[in-house]
Amino acid sequence: MLVQFNTLPEEARVWIYQANRSFTEEELDQIKHKLEQFITQWTAHGSDLKAGFDIRYKRFIVLAVDQSSQAATGCSIDASVRFIQQLEQDYNVDLMDKMNVSYKQGEFVAHKSLLDFRKMVKDKAVSKNTIVFNNLVTNISELNENWEVLASESWHNRFF
Repeated sequence: MLVQFNTLPEEARVWIYQANRSFTEEELDQIKHKLEQFITQWTAHGSDLKAGFDIRYKRFIVLAVDQSSQAATGCSIDASVRFIQQLEQDYNVDLMDKMNVSYKQGEFVAHKSLLDFRKMVKDKAVSKNTIVFNNLVTNISELNENWEVLASESWHNRFF
C-alpha cells in the first residue's frame, strides 16, 4: 500500500540507495512512477506493505516500510533489491555499491569511491567537518537526525 513518505512513523524502516550520479528531471519522473507501481504491489507473505519513498538530492532513493502493520520479510526485501537492480540497468547507474561515499561540497553532492575519499582525507581535501551521508541509518528518525552528519560523527571518522 503506497502512502506518502511524510506520513510514515519515525520507527518506519528505511533502505537508502545512493546513485553514483544525479538523475535528470526526466529520469526522476520515470523513477517516481516506477516506485509508485512497485510499492503498490509490494507485499510480505501476501499482505500489503504500508510503504513510501522519497528521492533526495536527485541521487538518493529512500524506501520506507511501516513495520507496525506488516514487517518486511526476506522475500519482500529481495523483491525490493531486484527492483533497485532493474533501475540500475534501466538508467545505467550504480545504486547498490556500498563502497562509495557521498558528501557535500557546499550545496553540491559529490560522490567518490571509498579509496578516493580516503585519499582526499589524506590530502586534506575533506575534513572532519565535511557533511557526509550516513546511509547506514535504519529508520526515519535516524534518517532525519543522523543521515547528513559531520564526518567526525559518522563511520567515516575512522579515516581521519
